[in-house]
Amino acid sequence: MHCVIDASVVVKWMLDDPIRESHTDSARELVNHVTGRHVVWQPVHWLVEVAGVLSRLEPATVQTDITLLSELDWRIADRVNIMQRAAQLSTELAHHYFDTLYHAVALETDSVLITADQRYLSKARHLGNITELADWRTALVV
Repeated sequence: MHCVIDASVVVKWMLDDPIRESHTDSARELVNHVTGRHVVWQPVHWLVEVAGVLSRLEPATVQTDITLLSELDWRIADRVNIMQRAAQLSTELAHHYFDTLYHAVALETDSVLITADQRYLSKARHLGNITELADWRTALVV
């Protein structure tokens, strides 16, 4: 099974601080599990979004973090049909376009989006190809 890991999960993995972020252990286990086992698809903006958050939360390590993230073997999905699908989702769900890009990638690549964004999950669960971070093991059939 292919997957898409949204920024809310990547940030938890990078911070790895359960006091500041809940479920960092699940995020770490997920990234460790998918590395070398699953194809990870990401929207074109994922690294920029994560770097923006980390530059605020971890300015002392953000340079190293960006390098580490850029070296991951994650595929970038930047086709026009994905951009169009994200626009459709954004309109239908009345939700931020950049969040819907992750889901559009999952839908268009037959992957599962793993998210810690409960607000988006509650709006989009009925569309399929999405699960919350706590349930990633079931979604990826570990």
